Amino acid sequence: MINIKQLRQRKADAVAKAKGIFEAAHNANRPMTAEETTDYDAAMASVKVINEDIVRAEALMDEERNLPSTSATRIEVGANHATEKPWANFGEQLVAVRNVAVSQGREVDPRLLAALGSNESVDAEGGFLVAPEYSDVILQRTYNEGQVTSRCSTIPMKSNRLVINGLDEDSRLAGQRYGGIQVYRISEAALYTQSKPKFKEIQLTANKLIGLLYATDEILEDTAALTKWTSDNFPKAFAFQLDDECINGTGAGQFLGVQNSGAAIVVAKDAGQATGTITNTNCFNMIQRMWGPSRKNAVFFYNADLENQLWNLTRGSGTAVELLYGPAGSRGNGSETGMLLGIPAIQIEQAAAGGTQGDINLFDMSQYLLGKKEGLKADSSIHVAFLTGEQAFRWTLRNDGQPIPKKPLTPYKGSNTLSPFVTLAARP
Repeated sequence: MINIKQLRQRKADAVAKAKGIFEAAHNANRPMTAEETTDYDAAMASVKVINEDIVRAEALMDEERNLPSTSATRIEVGANHATEKPWANFGEQLVAVRNVAVSQGREVDPRLLAALGSNESVDAEGGFLVAPEYSDVILQRTYNEGQVTSRCSTIPMKSNRLVINGLDEDSRLAGQRYGGIQVYRISEAALYTQSKPKFKEIQLTANKLIGLLYATDEILEDTAALTKWTSDNFPKAFAFQLDDECINGTGAGQFLGVQNSGAAIVVAKDAGQATGTITNTNCFNMIQRMWGPSRKNAVFFYNADLENQLWNLTRGSGTAVELLYGPAGSRGNGSETGMLLGIPAIQIEQAAAGGTQGDINLFDMSQYLLGKKEGLKADSSIHVAFLTGEQAFRWTLRNDGQPIPKKPLTPYKGSNTLSPFVTLAARP
Protein backbone atom coordinates (compact mmCIF):
# COMPACT_ATOMS: atom_id res chain seq x y z
CA MET A 1 0.00 0.00 0.00
CA ILE A 2 1.26 3.47 -0.90
CA ASN A 3 2.13 5.56 2.14
CA ILE A 4 0.92 9.09 1.42
CA LYS A 5 2.73 10.43 4.45
CA GLN A 6 6.02 9.14 3.08
CA LEU A 7 5.28 10.62 -0.35
CA ARG A 8 4.60 14.00 1.18
CA GLN A 9 7.84 13.81 3.16
CA ARG A 10 9.77 12.93 0.00
CA LYS A 11 8.17 15.90 -1.71
CA ALA A 12 9.12 18.20 1.17
CA ASP A 13 12.71 16.90 1.05
CA ALA A 14 12.91 17.54 -2.70
CA VAL A 15 11.53 21.07 -2.31
CA ALA A 16 13.98 21.73 0.54
CA LYS A 17 16.87 20.54 -1.64
CA ALA A 18 15.87 22.83 -4.49
CA LYS A 19 15.41 25.69 -2.06
CA GLY A 20 18.85 25.10 -0.57
CA ILE A 21 20.50 25.19 -3.98
CA PHE A 22 18.68 28.38 -4.93
CA GLU A 23 19.42 30.16 -1.65
CA ALA A 24 23.10 29.20 -1.74
CA ALA A 25 23.48 31.00 -5.05
CA HIS A 26 21.21 33.87 -4.01
CA ASN A 27 23.02 34.51 -0.73
CA ALA A 28 26.34 34.53 -2.58
CA ASN A 29 24.87 37.07 -5.03
CA ARG A 30 25.65 34.91 -8.06
CA PRO A 31 23.78 32.81 -10.62
CA MET A 32 23.56 29.07 -10.11
CA THR A 33 26.41 27.05 -11.60
CA ALA A 34 25.75 24.48 -14.32
CA GLU A 35 25.99 21.67 -11.73
CA GLU A 36 23.62 23.48 -9.36
CA THR A 37 21.17 24.11 -12.18
CA THR A 38 21.19 20.39 -13.06
CA ASP A 39 20.59 19.41 -9.43
CA TYR A 40 17.88 22.05 -9.02
CA ASP A 41 16.05 20.90 -12.17
CA ALA A 42 16.32 17.27 -11.03
CA ALA A 43 14.85 18.12 -7.63
CA MET A 44 11.95 20.02 -9.17
CA ALA A 45 11.35 17.19 -11.65
CA SER A 46 11.11 14.74 -8.74
CA VAL A 47 8.58 17.06 -7.07
CA LYS A 48 6.40 16.81 -10.16
CA VAL A 49 6.61 13.01 -10.20
CA ILE A 50 5.87 12.78 -6.47
CA ASN A 51 2.87 15.08 -6.91
CA GLU A 52 1.47 12.69 -9.50
CA ASP A 53 2.04 9.77 -7.10
CA ILE A 54 0.21 11.64 -4.34
CA VAL A 55 -2.75 12.31 -6.63
CA ARG A 56 -2.97 8.63 -7.58
CA ALA A 57 -2.64 7.54 -3.94
CA GLU A 58 -5.42 9.89 -2.82
CA ALA A 59 -7.66 8.64 -5.62
CA LEU A 60 -6.99 5.03 -4.61
CA MET A 61 -7.83 5.78 -1.00
CA ASP A 62 -11.08 7.41 -2.07
CA GLU A 63 -12.03 4.32 -4.06
CA GLU A 64 -11.24 2.02 -1.12
CA ARG A 65 -13.50 4.09 1.12
CA ASN A 66 -16.17 4.24 -1.61
CA LEU A 67 -15.88 8.02 -1.67
CA PRO A 68 -15.98 10.26 -4.73
CA SER A 69 -12.43 11.05 -5.73
CA THR A 70 -11.32 14.43 -4.40
CA SER A 71 -8.08 14.62 -6.32
CA ALA A 72 -8.09 12.42 -9.40
CA THR A 73 -11.55 13.00 -10.83
CA ARG A 74 -13.51 16.22 -10.99
CA ILE A 75 -16.72 16.68 -12.98
CA GLU A 76 -17.15 20.04 -14.64
CA VAL A 77 -20.00 21.11 -16.88
CA GLY A 78 -18.65 23.20 -19.75
CA ALA A 79 -15.45 25.21 -19.73
CA ASN A 80 -13.82 26.82 -16.73
CA HIS A 81 -14.63 30.41 -17.67
CA ALA A 82 -12.66 31.73 -14.71
CA THR A 83 -9.50 31.04 -16.70
CA GLU A 84 -10.77 33.17 -19.58
CA LYS A 85 -11.67 36.25 -17.54
CA PRO A 86 -9.21 39.05 -18.31
CA TRP A 87 -7.32 40.86 -15.58
CA ALA A 88 -9.04 44.08 -14.61
CA ASN A 89 -5.68 45.79 -14.27
CA PHE A 90 -2.00 45.12 -13.68
CA GLY A 91 -2.28 45.51 -9.91
CA GLU A 92 -4.92 42.77 -9.71
CA GLN A 93 -2.53 40.42 -11.47
CA LEU A 94 0.38 41.21 -9.14
CA VAL A 95 -1.88 40.70 -6.11
CA ALA A 96 -2.82 37.25 -7.49
CA VAL A 97 0.87 36.35 -7.81
CA ARG A 98 1.48 37.55 -4.24
CA ASN A 99 -1.41 35.46 -2.88
CA VAL A 100 0.05 32.31 -4.45
CA ALA A 101 3.43 32.95 -2.85
CA VAL A 102 2.09 33.87 0.59
CA SER A 103 -0.33 30.93 0.72
CA GLN A 104 2.37 28.48 -0.42
CA GLY A 105 0.27 27.55 -3.43
CA ARG A 106 -3.05 27.04 -1.64
CA GLU A 107 -4.65 30.14 -3.19
CA VAL A 108 -4.08 30.11 -6.94
CA ASP A 109 -6.08 32.28 -9.29
CA PRO A 110 -7.10 30.08 -12.27
CA ARG A 111 -6.06 32.82 -14.69
CA LEU A 112 -2.44 32.36 -13.63
CA LEU A 113 -2.70 28.62 -14.21
CA ALA A 114 -4.35 29.11 -17.59
CA ALA A 115 -1.60 31.44 -18.72
CA LEU A 116 1.39 29.60 -17.38
CA GLY A 117 0.54 26.19 -15.96
CA SER A 118 0.65 25.05 -12.35
CA ASN A 119 3.81 24.92 -10.32
CA GLU A 120 3.15 24.88 -6.59
CA SER A 121 6.79 24.90 -5.51
CA VAL A 122 8.75 27.24 -7.75
CA ASP A 123 6.41 30.21 -7.32
CA ALA A 124 7.37 30.88 -3.69
CA GLU A 125 11.06 30.57 -4.55
CA GLY A 126 11.02 33.25 -7.20
CA GLY A 127 9.96 31.51 -10.39
CA PHE A 128 6.25 32.31 -10.73
CA LEU A 129 5.90 34.15 -14.01
CA VAL A 130 3.67 37.17 -14.30
CA ALA A 131 1.26 36.49 -17.16
CA PRO A 132 2.52 37.78 -20.49
CA GLU A 133 -0.28 40.15 -21.49
CA TYR A 134 0.74 42.77 -18.92
CA SER A 135 4.44 42.18 -19.53
CA ASP A 136 3.87 43.07 -23.18
CA VAL A 137 2.03 46.23 -22.17
CA ILE A 138 5.02 47.32 -20.07
CA LEU A 139 7.36 46.45 -22.94
CA GLN A 140 5.37 48.49 -25.46
CA ARG A 141 5.09 51.50 -23.15
CA THR A 142 8.82 51.33 -22.46
CA TYR A 143 9.74 51.84 -26.11
CA ASN A 144 7.12 54.56 -26.57
CA GLU A 145 8.06 56.41 -23.38
CA GLY A 146 11.64 57.33 -24.27
CA GLN A 147 12.41 60.58 -26.06
CA VAL A 148 15.35 58.87 -27.78
CA THR A 149 14.35 55.22 -28.26
CA SER A 150 10.93 56.15 -29.62
CA ARG A 151 12.74 57.71 -32.59
CA CYS A 152 15.05 54.75 -33.30
CA SER A 153 14.67 52.25 -36.12
CA THR A 154 13.63 48.99 -34.46
CA ILE A 155 14.04 45.46 -35.74
CA PRO A 156 12.80 42.24 -34.07
CA MET A 157 15.31 39.64 -32.92
CA LYS A 158 14.16 36.02 -32.96
CA SER A 159 17.45 34.75 -31.54
CA ASN A 160 20.05 36.15 -29.17
CA ARG A 161 22.27 37.30 -32.04
CA LEU A 162 21.29 39.12 -35.22
CA VAL A 163 23.60 39.82 -38.17
CA ILE A 164 22.44 42.39 -40.71
CA ASN A 165 24.20 42.84 -44.03
CA GLY A 166 24.30 46.27 -45.65
CA LEU A 167 26.23 48.39 -48.12
CA ASP A 168 29.42 49.88 -46.71
CA GLU A 169 29.19 53.54 -47.70
CA ASP A 170 31.65 55.96 -46.12
CA SER A 171 32.01 58.29 -49.09
CA ARG A 172 29.81 59.91 -51.73
CA LEU A 173 32.69 60.29 -54.17
CA ALA A 174 32.39 58.74 -57.63
CA GLY A 175 32.83 54.99 -57.50
CA GLN A 176 32.14 54.83 -53.75
CA ARG A 177 28.48 55.80 -53.48
CA TYR A 178 26.15 53.09 -52.18
CA GLY A 179 29.14 50.92 -51.34
CA GLY A 180 30.82 51.20 -54.74
CA ILE A 181 28.06 51.20 -57.36
CA GLN A 182 29.08 53.06 -60.51
CA VAL A 183 26.78 54.59 -63.09
CA TYR A 184 28.36 56.26 -66.14
CA ARG A 185 28.01 56.97 -69.82
CA ILE A 186 30.34 55.58 -72.46
CA SER A 187 30.71 55.80 -76.20
CA GLU A 188 29.84 52.97 -78.53
CA ALA A 189 32.14 49.92 -78.25
CA ALA A 190 33.99 51.41 -75.26
CA LEU A 191 35.18 49.14 -72.47
CA TYR A 192 32.89 48.84 -69.45
CA THR A 193 34.19 49.58 -65.97
CA GLN A 194 32.96 47.11 -63.40
CA SER A 195 31.25 47.95 -60.12
CA LYS A 196 32.34 46.12 -57.02
CA PRO A 197 30.20 47.14 -54.03
CA LYS A 198 31.51 46.78 -50.50
CA PHE A 199 29.34 45.30 -47.78
CA LYS A 200 29.40 45.44 -44.00
CA GLU A 201 27.85 43.50 -41.13
CA ILE A 202 25.94 44.97 -38.22
CA GLN A 203 25.81 42.53 -35.31
CA LEU A 204 23.33 42.88 -32.48
CA THR A 205 23.49 40.74 -29.34
CA ALA A 206 20.51 40.51 -27.00
CA ASN A 207 22.01 41.73 -23.73
CA LYS A 208 20.01 41.50 -20.51
CA LEU A 209 18.44 44.49 -18.76
CA ILE A 210 16.86 43.86 -15.35
CA GLY A 211 14.07 45.84 -13.70
CA LEU A 212 13.19 45.19 -10.05
CA LEU A 213 10.05 46.32 -8.25
CA TYR A 214 9.61 46.04 -4.47
CA ALA A 215 5.96 46.25 -3.41
CA THR A 216 4.98 46.39 0.25
CA ASP A 217 2.17 44.26 1.64
CA GLU A 218 0.19 47.46 2.19
CA ILE A 219 0.36 48.65 -1.41
CA LEU A 220 -0.37 45.15 -2.69
CA GLU A 221 -3.61 45.28 -0.73
CA ASP A 222 -4.54 48.46 -2.58
CA THR A 223 -4.78 47.26 -6.17
CA ALA A 224 -5.68 50.62 -7.66
CA ALA A 225 -2.66 52.39 -6.15
CA LEU A 226 -0.29 49.62 -7.27
CA THR A 227 -1.68 49.59 -10.80
CA LYS A 228 -1.25 53.32 -11.29
CA TRP A 229 2.19 53.43 -9.68
CA THR A 230 3.52 50.51 -11.71
CA SER A 231 1.93 51.51 -15.01
CA ASP A 232 3.19 55.08 -14.68
CA ASN A 233 6.70 54.50 -13.44
CA PHE A 234 8.01 51.10 -14.44
CA PRO A 235 8.07 51.79 -18.22
CA LYS A 236 9.72 55.14 -17.49
CA ALA A 237 12.52 53.45 -15.54
CA PHE A 238 13.25 51.09 -18.44
CA ALA A 239 12.95 53.93 -20.97
CA PHE A 240 15.38 56.14 -19.04
CA GLN A 241 18.05 53.44 -19.11
CA LEU A 242 17.54 52.67 -22.80
CA ASP A 243 17.68 56.37 -23.73
CA ASP A 244 20.91 56.74 -21.76
CA GLU A 245 22.49 53.76 -23.51
CA CYS A 246 21.50 55.05 -26.97
CA ILE A 247 23.57 58.16 -26.25
CA ASN A 248 26.21 57.09 -23.72
CA GLY A 249 26.37 53.27 -23.90
CA THR A 250 29.82 51.70 -23.95
CA GLY A 251 28.96 48.77 -26.23
CA ALA A 252 30.22 46.30 -23.60
CA GLY A 253 27.18 44.33 -22.44
CA GLN A 254 24.94 47.28 -23.36
CA PHE A 255 24.09 49.46 -26.35
CA LEU A 256 26.85 51.20 -28.27
CA GLY A 257 25.94 54.83 -27.67
CA VAL A 258 26.33 57.53 -30.29
CA GLN A 259 28.90 59.40 -28.17
CA ASN A 260 31.17 56.33 -28.01
CA SER A 261 30.78 55.31 -31.64
CA GLY A 262 32.85 56.31 -34.62
CA ALA A 263 29.79 57.78 -36.34
CA ALA A 264 29.54 61.02 -34.34
CA ILE A 265 31.02 64.32 -35.54
CA VAL A 266 32.28 66.66 -32.82
CA VAL A 267 31.92 70.30 -33.84
CA ALA A 268 34.64 72.56 -32.45
CA LYS A 269 33.81 75.53 -30.24
CA ASP A 270 34.16 79.10 -31.52
CA ALA A 271 37.51 80.81 -31.25
CA GLY A 272 37.70 82.52 -27.87
CA GLN A 273 34.31 81.20 -26.79
CA ALA A 274 33.51 81.75 -23.12
CA THR A 275 33.41 78.80 -20.74
CA GLY A 276 30.19 76.80 -20.74
CA THR A 277 28.41 79.02 -23.27
CA ILE A 278 26.47 78.17 -26.40
CA THR A 279 26.36 80.50 -29.38
CA ASN A 280 24.33 80.83 -32.54
CA THR A 281 27.38 79.85 -34.59
CA ASN A 282 27.66 76.63 -32.56
CA CYS A 283 24.17 75.75 -33.73
CA PHE A 284 24.80 76.85 -37.32
CA ASN A 285 27.96 74.74 -37.49
CA MET A 286 26.15 71.69 -36.09
CA ILE A 287 23.43 71.93 -38.74
CA GLN A 288 26.08 72.39 -41.42
CA ARG A 289 27.64 69.03 -40.49
CA MET A 290 24.28 67.21 -40.40
CA TRP A 291 23.85 64.83 -43.36
CA GLY A 292 21.22 66.29 -45.69
CA PRO A 293 18.76 63.35 -45.78
CA SER A 294 18.79 63.24 -41.97
CA ARG A 295 17.73 66.83 -41.42
CA LYS A 296 14.01 66.09 -41.70
CA ASN A 297 14.29 63.65 -38.76
CA ALA A 298 16.91 65.50 -36.72
CA VAL A 299 16.33 66.61 -33.12
CA PHE A 300 18.40 68.78 -30.78
CA PHE A 301 18.83 66.91 -27.46
CA TYR A 302 20.23 69.23 -24.80
CA ASN A 303 20.94 69.42 -21.07
CA ALA A 304 18.81 71.67 -18.85
CA ASP A 305 21.97 73.64 -17.98
CA LEU A 306 21.68 75.32 -21.41
CA GLU A 307 17.99 76.28 -21.19
CA ASN A 308 18.47 79.93 -20.24
CA GLN A 309 21.07 80.45 -22.95
CA LEU A 310 18.78 79.11 -25.68
CA TRP A 311 16.30 81.91 -24.97
CA ASN A 312 18.95 84.49 -25.83
CA LEU A 313 20.12 83.05 -29.16
CA THR A 314 19.50 85.50 -32.00
CA ARG A 315 20.56 86.22 -35.57
CA GLY A 316 20.87 89.68 -37.09
CA SER A 317 20.57 92.99 -35.27
CA GLY A 318 18.32 95.97 -34.81
CA THR A 319 14.91 95.67 -36.43
CA ALA A 320 16.12 92.61 -38.37
CA VAL A 321 16.95 90.57 -35.27
CA GLU A 322 15.57 87.02 -35.34
CA LEU A 323 14.96 84.82 -32.30
CA LEU A 324 16.40 81.35 -32.94
CA TYR A 325 14.68 79.46 -30.12
CA GLY A 326 10.97 79.11 -29.37
CA PRO A 327 9.78 77.09 -26.35
CA ALA A 328 6.68 74.92 -26.71
CA GLY A 329 3.59 77.15 -26.68
CA SER A 330 5.56 80.40 -26.87
CA ARG A 331 7.07 82.72 -29.49
CA GLY A 332 4.72 81.38 -32.14
CA ASN A 333 5.73 77.76 -31.51
CA GLY A 334 2.56 75.66 -31.32
CA SER A 335 4.34 72.28 -31.22
CA GLU A 336 4.79 70.07 -28.15
CA THR A 337 8.57 70.61 -28.09
CA GLY A 338 10.87 73.58 -28.25
CA MET A 339 12.14 74.61 -31.68
CA LEU A 340 15.70 75.72 -32.41
CA LEU A 341 16.29 77.01 -35.95
CA GLY A 342 13.14 75.16 -37.02
CA ILE A 343 14.35 71.85 -35.54
CA PRO A 344 12.72 70.20 -32.50
CA ALA A 345 14.73 70.85 -29.32
CA ILE A 346 14.15 68.50 -26.39
CA GLN A 347 15.70 68.69 -22.94
CA ILE A 348 16.85 65.26 -21.68
CA GLU A 349 18.68 64.21 -18.56
CA GLN A 350 20.99 61.91 -20.51
CA ALA A 351 22.75 64.81 -22.25
CA ALA A 352 26.10 65.77 -20.73
CA ALA A 353 26.43 68.55 -18.16
CA GLY A 354 26.63 72.10 -19.47
CA GLY A 355 29.99 73.05 -20.95
CA THR A 356 31.09 69.45 -21.60
CA GLN A 357 31.02 67.53 -24.86
CA GLY A 358 27.53 66.24 -25.53
CA ASP A 359 25.57 68.87 -23.61
CA ILE A 360 23.81 69.66 -26.89
CA ASN A 361 23.46 67.16 -29.72
CA LEU A 362 21.84 67.10 -33.15
CA PHE A 363 20.83 63.48 -33.83
CA ASP A 364 18.75 61.65 -36.42
CA MET A 365 17.83 58.59 -34.36
CA SER A 366 16.23 56.87 -37.36
CA GLN A 367 19.86 56.07 -38.23
CA TYR A 368 20.23 54.20 -34.93
CA LEU A 369 19.29 50.51 -35.05
CA LEU A 370 17.52 49.04 -32.04
CA GLY A 371 17.27 45.24 -31.95
CA LYS A 372 14.34 44.08 -29.84
CA LYS A 373 13.95 40.50 -28.69
CA GLU A 374 10.23 40.05 -28.27
CA GLY A 375 8.84 39.21 -24.87
CA LEU A 376 9.47 40.48 -21.37
CA LYS A 377 10.23 37.79 -18.78
CA ALA A 378 8.77 38.38 -15.34
CA ASP A 379 9.29 36.62 -11.98
CA SER A 380 8.33 37.20 -8.37
CA SER A 381 9.63 36.26 -4.92
CA ILE A 382 8.46 36.75 -1.33
CA HIS A 383 11.90 35.89 0.11
CA VAL A 384 14.15 38.67 -1.19
CA ALA A 385 12.76 41.27 1.25
CA PHE A 386 10.75 39.09 3.59
CA LEU A 387 11.86 40.88 6.78
CA THR A 388 10.56 44.24 5.52
CA GLY A 389 7.18 42.92 4.42
CA GLU A 390 7.81 43.39 0.72
CA GLN A 391 7.49 41.23 -2.36
CA ALA A 392 9.90 41.52 -5.29
CA PHE A 393 8.79 41.52 -8.92
CA ARG A 394 11.50 41.23 -11.54
CA TRP A 395 11.37 41.92 -15.26
CA THR A 396 14.07 40.91 -17.75
CA LEU A 397 14.36 42.61 -21.15
CA ARG A 398 16.88 41.61 -23.82
CA ASN A 399 17.89 43.96 -26.61
CA ASP A 400 20.80 45.76 -28.27
CA GLY A 401 21.46 48.89 -30.29
CA GLN A 402 24.09 50.75 -32.28
CA PRO A 403 24.39 53.46 -34.95
CA ILE A 404 23.91 52.25 -38.52
CA PRO A 405 26.86 54.21 -39.98
CA LYS A 406 30.26 53.32 -38.59
CA LYS A 407 31.90 56.68 -39.35
CA PRO A 408 31.14 60.10 -40.88
CA LEU A 409 30.48 60.38 -44.61
CA THR A 410 32.81 62.08 -47.08
CA PRO A 411 30.60 64.34 -49.25
CA TYR A 412 30.47 64.27 -53.04
CA LYS A 413 31.59 67.91 -53.06
CA GLY A 414 32.90 69.93 -50.16
CA SER A 415 35.56 69.48 -47.51
CA ASN A 416 33.57 68.78 -44.33
CA THR A 417 32.45 65.27 -43.45
CA LEU A 418 28.76 64.74 -42.67
CA SER A 419 26.86 62.51 -40.27
CA PRO A 420 23.37 61.84 -38.84
CA PHE A 421 24.99 62.38 -35.42
CA VAL A 422 26.55 65.74 -34.54
CA THR A 423 27.59 66.92 -31.08
CA LEU A 424 29.24 70.05 -29.72
CA ALA A 425 32.74 69.94 -28.25
CA ALA A 426 33.51 70.91 -24.66
CA ARG A 427 33.86 74.61 -23.79
CA PRO A 428 36.03 74.54 -20.66
